[in-house]
Order: sequence, then C-alpha cells, then structure tokens
Amino acid sequence: MGKIYVVGIGPGNKENMTFKAYETLKNSDIIIGYKTYISLVEDLFPEKLLIKSFMKKEVERCEETLKLAEDGKTVSLISSGDPGVYGMAGLMLEVAKNSNIEIEIIPGVTSSNASASLGGAPIVHDSVNISLSNLLTDWEIIKKRIDLASQGDFVITLYNPKSKGREFLINEARDIMLKYKSKDTPVLIARNVGREEENFVITTLENMLNYEINMFSTVIIGNSNSFILKNKIITPRGYRIIHK
Repeated sequence: MGKIYVVGIGPGNKENMTFKAYETLKNSDIIIGYKTYISLVEDLFPEKLLIKSFMKKEVERCEETLKLAEDGKTVSLISSGDPGVYGMAGLMLEVAKNSNIEIEIIPGVTSSNASASLGGAPIVHDSVNISLSNLLTDWEIIKKRIDLASQGDFVITLYNPKSKGREFLINEARDIMLKYKSKDTPVLIARNVGREEENFVITTLENMLNYEINMFSTVIIGNSNSFILKNKIITPRGYRIIHK
C-alpha cells in the first residue's frame, strides 16, 4: 500500500520551498496538482511522473491521488503556499475518510507570510486571512467576515482578491474596511510572489484600487497602529523602544 503526502510548495520558487517539501517530492513516485502548480516544480523534477489537473477539478484530483496510493504508489498532491491555508489538505482528508491510506501534511510558506516579508512587518500583530473568492463561500458571509475583522482592528490579508467576472468584490471589500479603518491605513499589494514577475507596492486604503490587483496578488491591510517607514510597513506589537 502506498502513501499520500499533501505538500505545500511555497509561493513558487525553490528558494522558498522547505527542505522537507523538496525531499518529499524528490522521493515520491508521482506528483499531482493544479496545472499552474505543476509548472512551478516540473523543472526541479523532470524525471517524475507529473499529473496536471484543472480548476474546479479538486475533488477528482484527490480521488485520483487516493487511487494511485491504493495501487501502491507514493503520491505527492501539491498546493501552492501551505496546503492547510486555502489548499488541498482538508479535502484530501475528507475524500480518504474511508481509506486506510496514510496521509501526511507537509507545510509550506503561505502567501501572507511571503508577501509580508517583501513589505516589511505588516502582520507582526493579530491578523486574519480572508479569501474574496465566492466560488465556495457566499459573498454575504465574506462581507460579514471583512466587517467584523475591520471592527476588531485586525490586520487583514486578502487572498484571491480579484479575477475576471468578480472585479467588484475588491471594491466592496475596501468600502467595508473604510467604515472602520482610516483612509491612510497602510496597504501592501504583492504580486507573483516567489516568481520571476514578483513585485509589490505600498500604498493606502484610500488609494489601493489605483494599482493592479489580480488573482496572483495578495493584499495586506494594516491596523490602526500600522505605519510606513522607509517604504516598509510596520505593525508594532507594543514594545517600548528607548532611542539613545
């Protein structure tokens, strides 16, 4: 009987992949994942059997992974970032609930952490992750979560902030946050983190919509104490600093 690994490959480059993730993929018989994620690792493992899947085929992907493992293969099902943060870990465990196949989750560097490192230290204090994708979660529920997180003065990281067909969601999200957060609240927009096209911009809640935001972006909105210093966002934890 084989084994399943659900592996977080990080934001996209080998440098940000953990040693354990790399070794797990190296020692697997088969690597399976969404086509974009497979494209990020195929040059690292040219000798491996790589199986590409497509958007909205997540259940089928997990079912195929389970069947391959039951046939005796060691299979790595990959997610970008961390498989437990909007990744495949939960679904794989659900699909395999009646199987005796061993499943191990291999963590990875998630988008909020990788993006934050580009823009300073914006998530040093209490923060929440909210996905703006309404494919699996009702938009009214997402809006409620944004509202409550803003009321609580959390730093907010927005995943899946914008795509064709739902460009209005980021606009509504910003309007909700502006009810509770200052228009001058620092905002980090990071795009294609860990990939060749990586870039970021630091702006404010008022001006954030003036910059490109897409499905390859992560948007981090500070709290009431966040500030910009030398083009970096800092969200202080409250330490007392005595300058000499």
